[in-house]
Amino acid sequence: MTHHHAVTITALRAFPQQLVIAIANLDDACMLAHPLAGEWSIAQNVHHLADSHMTAFIRCRLIASEVNPPLKPYDQDAWAGFGDSQTADVTASLAILHGLHQRWADFFTNLTDSDWERVGSHPELGAVSLHRQLVGYVAHGEEHLDQIARTLAAYRQA
Repeated sequence: MTHHHAVTITALRAFPQQLVIAIANLDDACMLAHPLAGEWSIAQNVHHLADSHMTAFIRCRLIASEVNPPLKPYDQDAWAGFGDSQTADVTASLAILHGLHQRWADFFTNLTDSDWERVGSHPELGAVSLHRQLVGYVAHGEEHLDQIARTLAAYRQA
């Protein structure tokens, strides 16, 4: 495993706690508010992160265990519209993320050098390697932390 992978895996492992800190002590009204047009509530962001990262973890395992497996896309806006993604109570999604990121980081830590170049086939993204999954989902978490911060700032200004 390269130093770059080790640093990125550490960031993946740390993400759930960063998310907990970002949303600490927010009330239900704040969690459910939509102060930014066209963007999800803070709660929807948290639920989406659980959905998205569960899906990505499974994709990683498929890539590691099959030859060029198909990676199915999903409609993230439809998923964010389901009732379980509309609740202010994000306890279950945070619990998923805590356990998931521990498992996911352990999975990446145990890959061999040759595993890193294994790929799956995504209909919109093309060939997706395990390296791309790791780097991409660390960035995905950071993007949503930023979206949560922007949503919180807009809510507090309103």
